[in-house]
Amino acid sequence: MNFIILLLPIIAIVLMFRSQKKRQQQMQQMQTALEPGAGVRTIGGLYARVKAVNEETIELEIAPGVVTHFTKSAVAAVLDPQEYDAIINGRPADDELPEPEAEDADPVEDKPLTLTKDVAEKSDVEGGAPASK
Repeated sequence: MNFIILLLPIIAIVLMFRSQKKRQQQMQQMQTALEPGAGVRTIGGLYARVKAVNEETIELEIAPGVVTHFTKSAVAAVLDPQEYDAIINGRPADDELPEPEAEDADPVEDKPLTLTKDVAEKSDVEGGAPASK
């Protein structure tokens, strides 16, 4: 009985270290697979494209012509090209496309917007909202 009580915490510790080591190996594998042109997400939530990979750092293009330097450990995920494009350009997935509008809807009356006083005074006379002075 005492042997089981001593054995359970040791097994739990071994399993925790094993899962931690597995995560570290996956992270290191991802970092070594980084290549220029790949879309990534940093641990801070920044989406960027890899411009260059150095020994311990990477250069990320966060906007056209804007390049920043990050450590490789700052990369949280390498994204698929379609996923990166959808996030950056805001394109919905194929099943989320908006439905086309009906053509028989009433047309909206287009009135030009003016901010002159005489137009505001006329609308006040016609029973519209009072003009501010």
